[in-house]
Amino acid sequence: MDAGYLLDIIILLAAAVIAVPLFQSLGLGAIPGFLVAGVVLGPSGLGYIRNYDEIAHLAELGVVLLLFVIGIEINPSRLWKMKGLVLGLGSLQVVVTGVIVTLAVHTLTDVNWRIALLIGLALALSSTAFVLQLLAERKMLSGGYGRPAVAVLLLQDLAVVPLLAYVSLIAAPELAVAGEMFVALAEALAILLVIVIVARYLLSSLFRLLARSGSPEIFTASALLLVLGSALAMERVGLSMAMGAFVAGLLIADSSYRHQIVAEIQPFRGLLLGLFFMSMGMSLNLGLFLAQPLPLLGGVLALMTVKFLALWPLSRLFGLPTRTSLSLALLLAQSGEFALVLFALAKGAGLLEETLFQQLLIVVLLSMLATPLLEISARRVFAGASADPLPLAPATGAQEASPVVLAGYGRMGQRIGYILEQMKIPYVAIECNATIVERERGEGRSVFYGDASRPEVLRAAGVSGSPLVIVSIDDQDATERVVATLHSAFPATRVFARGHDLERCRALRALGAYYTVSETLEASAELARAALLHMGADERVVRDALKRFRNDYYGRINRGMEGG
Repeated sequence: MDAGYLLDIIILLAAAVIAVPLFQSLGLGAIPGFLVAGVVLGPSGLGYIRNYDEIAHLAELGVVLLLFVIGIEINPSRLWKMKGLVLGLGSLQVVVTGVIVTLAVHTLTDVNWRIALLIGLALALSSTAFVLQLLAERKMLSGGYGRPAVAVLLLQDLAVVPLLAYVSLIAAPELAVAGEMFVALAEALAILLVIVIVARYLLSSLFRLLARSGSPEIFTASALLLVLGSALAMERVGLSMAMGAFVAGLLIADSSYRHQIVAEIQPFRGLLLGLFFMSMGMSLNLGLFLAQPLPLLGGVLALMTVKFLALWPLSRLFGLPTRTSLSLALLLAQSGEFALVLFALAKGAGLLEETLFQQLLIVVLLSMLATPLLEISARRVFAGASADPLPLAPATGAQEASPVVLAGYGRMGQRIGYILEQMKIPYVAIECNATIVERERGEGRSVFYGDASRPEVLRAAGVSGSPLVIVSIDDQDATERVVATLHSAFPATRVFARGHDLERCRALRALGAYYTVSETLEASAELARAALLHMGADERVVRDALKRFRNDYYGRINRGMEGG
């Protein structure tokens, strides 16, 4: 490997390690940290990075992996549950904002209508990565203004796909006629639909065989092969790599292996996506901003004002309360990472000249840097909405409770799942035995393949939003590993686990379990209860005796913890 290229990678990693934690500690999030680190290292800053073009090509893979994960998360059942806000509010937000910005761009600049439409629709998109991160940190994903925000962002993510195709189509000179362009787009979408229908069944069989092989390395390699192979195939037929990755995500959106696949991809996605944001920062021309700061700042303010004024009345139109609508419009007033992706693709295709590209880049980046302030404002506005509840039922149906997560679906997990089903409590189970997963999913149960000791799998299964996790694994050593992982990665989540005996229960408590049950105690207690009742003992007396026994036994677990 070229030593200069290796030095660039070391510098980038060092800058990320310094900048990202600093910005997160300030409450600004990871994305501004990556952007500012790129600006500092790029030509407008210290100028340390010399192999910018090679790094930019590598950074494109981050966008590819991001689209893949979004494709997995956008599944028909999720869309249907929020169809009113997704298809209604989300679509109108993109269209109304896009039209207003398109008219403004075409009026104020000399770009043609096709480029103005691309710019308008791209700027209508908000930052999915940034907003969802902030909502997750505030635990607002499923309530308040978070749920309609997720619905709007879901539609915006869907809108990226035709916009990616639009860039490819307007870049082709033989498709200058609008009618031909839209016919080609329709044909491309039809081809994608056929691929989705045919290939998803083959992929399920393939991943089933790989899961049974028991080799995590091969599973990781297969997941990467799926993403990169689909991306390359789409690029070869004239569309974008990002669209190919999105299609690959759709192919496994309903697969029982989706959580494990996301877990394999997430480390690569996070690192490469951070590299993409750094490359955008490096490409920023600070000289242009310093030469005309007021017009560019005015452009940022005008964009956020347009997006706010478009989304606020639309939210009210869909029955959201006033404070909720204000909070939602504030939260989504920025532009987002997909505008960067679309503008970078358009510039690479020769659709945007350098000065316009730099102006758009500055507007997008500055609006994204304002996101933490927008989120704080949205939260403060909503803080006075306690007497103004969010009536989601008319638009989206009643809000469902977050499912309980079962780590393990062997003998004990299946019994717990049966009890939860009887109580009408939703749950998601993670199981590493592919045969069990296949059998239980055939019965209609929400069981997914994955290694529950990996934080990425737990995160993909929704542990961060779950009311609690029940570790229902038969293997005691594996139980301890999962409890330790849960306590380390999700310290606020209550973990319920089974220990074989007193010492195992103490060990689980020490690892972070909120509640433990001893299988030897419960078996002994049940046998004693049955025997005493058979001998004619009073049922109330037996019940009281067993209660004292349990209190003493589990009290010794707590005393052991205090003594340690």
